[in-house]
Amino acid sequence: MPGADARGGEPAARPAELSPELLQDAAARFGLLASTMRLHILWLLAHGEMDVGGLAEEVGGSLQAVSQQLAKLKLAGLVRSRREGRRQVYVADDPQLVMILRLAIEQLAAAPRAPERRRGLGA
Repeated sequence: MPGADARGGEPAARPAELSPELLQDAAARFGLLASTMRLHILWLLAHGEMDVGGLAEEVGGSLQAVSQQLAKLKLAGLVRSRREGRRQVYVADDPQLVMILRLAIEQLAAAPRAPERRRGLGA
């Protein structure tokens, strides 16, 4: 039924208009999470502070690769760092994105896995 919400109830309210600039910003933000390494790093940092060495060990990447990904996440404002002695410690710096990430991961973990999801949609 046209105009009905996803639950089949009353007609859905018209969504707010989105500017092309806002859509571009949203696509860029979600695009940062399209890398499995960056997604894994952000997931780990959503659960607490870590240094580059700990992150590299957890994600199975080299120090250089993890450092490069952290630089991209930091530039985008998704993580921040602070010096702790000789170590640089990183933490997630966007609480709303952390919440979205946690919800998405939890939903995916709880949902039955369809064959198409294992291979990737459109693959």
